[in-house]
Amino acid sequence: MKKVMVGNHAVAWGAQRARVEVIAAYPITPQTQIVEKLSEMCADGTLPARYIKVESEHSAMAACIGASATGARTFTASSSHGLVYMHEMLHWAGGGRLPIVMADVNRALGPGWNIWTDQNDSLSQRDTGWVQLYCETNQEVLDTTIQAFRLAEMLDLPVMLMLDGFYLSHTAEAVDIPDQDVVDEFLPPRVSRHKLDVNDPHAFGALVRPDSYMEMRWLQQEAMRQVPRVLETIEADWNRLFGRSYGAVESYRAEDADLLLVTTGTVTSTARYVVDQRRAAGEKIGLVKIKMFRPFPTEQLRMALAGVDKVAVLDRNISPGHGGIFAEELRSALYDLPNEDRPQIYGFVLGLGGRDITPAVIDEVIERTKQGTESEREDLWVGVNS
Repeated sequence: MKKVMVGNHAVAWGAQRARVEVIAAYPITPQTQIVEKLSEMCADGTLPARYIKVESEHSAMAACIGASATGARTFTASSSHGLVYMHEMLHWAGGGRLPIVMADVNRALGPGWNIWTDQNDSLSQRDTGWVQLYCETNQEVLDTTIQAFRLAEMLDLPVMLMLDGFYLSHTAEAVDIPDQDVVDEFLPPRVSRHKLDVNDPHAFGALVRPDSYMEMRWLQQEAMRQVPRVLETIEADWNRLFGRSYGAVESYRAEDADLLLVTTGTVTSTARYVVDQRRAAGEKIGLVKIKMFRPFPTEQLRMALAGVDKVAVLDRNISPGHGGIFAEELRSALYDLPNEDRPQIYGFVLGLGGRDITPAVIDEVIERTKQGTESEREDLWVGVNS
């Protein structure tokens, strides 16, 4: 069935269709509608899950860790300062190889106090051992929520999916809600390989000595290395059942491009429009969308960008003292390409704190990239009021 819904409700419907068993809930703008909708579903019997109301985001992730360790399919949602308050527990979930799924509604971090979107909240958690998937549309949000549970449970890794605050979370679009029986075919009940059981007690998470700790991290890294292959299989199955797929990296009108825009999240939709306008005017401009940030899709990006003259990265984030985070990761990924294949990377920082990224802004990015030289600074700011 199709319903017009905001992105937050798309997350909730995805969790409902995934038959999540335990939800840990704590409200924070602009995420609150997710857990509110799930509470309604639990109350009216649409979702027979255990709904835990906790006193903080730190407690929310602690509850998820406990529930997931018993073998339950577990979900939570957060945003901004709530997500960074979870930071310690995110490491425990990642290092503990617990297949928790969490939606993060991207929102700027203070100070100053700001409730609008940018990606610094989730990107500041990039080293915690969570898979990170960034969504462009409400349909992609719902689909990714369901897919995330299968990915998490196949590899015993937690998965975080991101949607832009307000641009998706509070914007309504028509969304196809897949039939439950078909989702059940795609996502069977969780079968946990290791779990806490009161009838067969064991101790987990005890002190790990130096002769074992590195092996734990090596196994975690090996699981991360499997994510691209497993996600490709999951998306192929989803496409077979529902006729939709996204990919860790998506190229759009990039086959003969001299200049490529690299985007993530909702700015991708605006950039597609600009690309179409530029193509109609005879310019060879295309787009590459990065959905999967962790693990970073190095090989896919090398294939997508090799041989292109110039690449403009649109970063709705900033690593202070360095630059836009996607641009810096991309420079690292392309470093070993032969000189003749390695494009010139222009990293643009824009849209922080919810500032709108209009077609005119992207036109400015394209013009500055076309005119740019290698001597320019690595962090190129757009729309700063001087």
